[in-house]
This record gives sequence, C-alpha cells and structure tokens, in this order.
Amino acid sequence: MNEYVGVIHVHSIFSDGSGEVEQIAQLADECGLDFLVLTDHNTLRALHEGYEKFYGKTLLLVGCELNDKENKNHYLALGIKETFSTRRPAKEYVKSVKDAGGIGFLAHPHEKRNSMKEQPAYPWTEWDSTDFTGIEIWNHMSEWMENLTEQNKYQSFLHPLKSIVQPPAETLKIWDELSIARKVVGIGGVDAHAHKVNLLGFFEVEVFPYKVLFKSVRTHILTEQKIEINANPSSVEKAKSLVLESLRRGNCFVSNYYHGDATGFRFFAEFGNKKIQMGEEILCEKPVMLKVYLPGKSADIRLIHNGRLVESLQNIEAQFIVSEKGIYRIEVFIDSHAWIFSNHIRIK
Repeated sequence: MNEYVGVIHVHSIFSDGSGEVEQIAQLADECGLDFLVLTDHNTLRALHEGYEKFYGKTLLLVGCELNDKENKNHYLALGIKETFSTRRPAKEYVKSVKDAGGIGFLAHPHEKRNSMKEQPAYPWTEWDSTDFTGIEIWNHMSEWMENLTEQNKYQSFLHPLKSIVQPPAETLKIWDELSIARKVVGIGGVDAHAHKVNLLGFFEVEVFPYKVLFKSVRTHILTEQKIEINANPSSVEKAKSLVLESLRRGNCFVSNYYHGDATGFRFFAEFGNKKIQMGEEILCEKPVMLKVYLPGKSADIRLIHNGRLVESLQNIEAQFIVSEKGIYRIEVFIDSHAWIFSNHIRIK
C-alpha cells in the first residue's frame, strides 16, 4: 500500500478564512503535505475557478462545508460539482451528496463550547441520517475552543498545538456504535481559518496560521496505486479519485503530528494468505491475526473491540489473535498523549 498524508477541513477567503487559495496550497506544500482538502462554507467557487490541482507536490482538492439554516449540522462534502440548498433538513442535503456520487463527513459533531459568544457551538443533531460516509472524529479548532478558559487563554493562544489532547470521548463512542451496524469512516480535521485579530488597536495578529495547523491533526490514506504528480488535468482527476476512494473505503487513519510523524503506521488483519486493511472486512470461522506496526518508537498500543478496550501493551509493534466477530480498531498514545487512531477492521 502507498501512504499519503493530508490535512482536511480548511477555509479560505471564499468563505470565512483569511488566506488566498493559492497561498494556502503553497504553505501546505512547504509543510510536506501530499494533499489538502479545502472546505469553504456552502461554496465550490475554488473548484469552478480552477484551483483544484497540484501545487508543487501537494494536491489541492475542493469540497465544501454545508450547514442548515440554523447554522448547525455542518457537513464536509467532497467529490461533488455543485452545492446543494441548505434550507432543507440536514439529512436531505446529506442524501443529495451521496446521490451525486460524493462523500461526506459530519464535522465537529459534539461541540459544546461556550467560551466565546461570537463563536457558538455547531453540533450535529440529525442522527437519524444514514447516508453520510463518516465522522470527523478529531477537530483541532473545535477542541481548542472547548478547552479554552479565562485561566489558560494566553497559553492556549501562544501554544495552540500543545492544547490539543484527544478526540472527544462522546464522538468516539457514537462512531463505534454506528460502525457496528455499517461502515462509518473516521477522519481528522483542523478547521483552519487563520483569523486575524486586532490587538490594542494598532497591530494585527494572525491567530493559528495555516502553517501551524498543518502540523497538528492529519489524515493518512493508503492506496494500492501510486499518485502521479502531474499538472495534466487527467492526472489530477485520477489522483483525486484515489484520495476520495481511500476516504470512502476507510483505508485511512488519523494522527496528531505534534506528537510525532505517524507516517509508516500500519494496522491490518492476516488470515491465511490474505491481508485485510483498515476500512475492510473479512468473513471467516477461524481466529484472525491483527498486526500493528509503529513508525520508529515504542508507544501504548490499545486494541478496541466494538468500542471497548480489550488489550493494551507498550511496544513498537503488536500482534493480537482474535476470534470474536465485530469491529476492531487501534488507538496509540505516547506518554498519555493521543497520537494515532485507526479506522475499523470488521470481522464477520
């Protein structure tokens, strides 16, 4: 499998971000990202104006973040060519994205913050929808704002990467519960805006520059084919298909780059001469071997079965023999800091 590392959930001047699209993409290339997913609110202007292409070695993909008329139920829609009316219930525009051949992820589904009146929480409420591809299990800006207090606000502004702890327990819980019934893919997002704030009335400061957030929550994808870096439109379209298909299938995992580069992490199942990757399933009647490999350093490897921790060990690799049906995923912690969250492998 070929691994590519990207950042999802980014805003530009086409909605409520401060950066030009081309500038944002160039910063992503400087950070060594393989792909970047732009998700401006309720617009695909960047797509229609031809910004979806390679910038150096970074592939910029254009999606959008849809929301309902109450500014709730935010949905990251990818692989569509037109936006959809958000004057309807969320489950209707979620279905429209699916019917158009796109994929989508519930954004920051359990926000509860109250630290800033001008930035209220935007939770997901329409859980009766069944047409979404997955869930944004970790959102940098959402967690940062929820953890903000009067006592820690200065440290949080000075050290935005240190303040991110781990995905919300409530989000992980519902992700596991939903995944028992059907595949629900987990991704990470940064929700980058690079807002500019005027301090003391005479100078402007950029809060959370894009380049800073590009070094926090990342989504890694695995593909069977290599992505060809080529400005040719057909090559861009093929690369786009590979990225979106990996996200659709759940051949991916989430990491916090602040605690280390997770490139090289692997979690797969072995049964006979078959290898089953994250996001896939296997039908068998005998025990299955689950294997985990970490990139370069020992850490706390935790095996989660149907949402419940069943085994953990401190090592650079692990093997688990399992004989119960259900969904299995891996969490990795370094010195109690959340580092890697895999997608599920389903055993039937």
